[in-house]
Amino acid sequence: MKSKADAIKPPHYTACAIQPIDYIWANNLNFLEGNVVKYVTRHKAKNGKEDLEKALYYLQMLIDREYGVNPD
Repeated sequence: MKSKADAIKPPHYTACAIQPIDYIWANNLNFLEGNVVKYVTRHKAKNGKEDLEKALYYLQMLIDREYGVNPD
């Protein structure tokens, strides 16, 4: 079982100058925007390409919601 410290400051974020959650909160990002930041920030230290694909998924959802699905 993970400790409370691991849940609050997981190792794949502790090398960052700014924790993603602090950046997300300070900039009042929504769920989709926050997930893009989170997955791009941690991809090298955690899940590699899989995290970048997750970021892409959330980015596409954000584009669709903000600008419409497949605008012409």
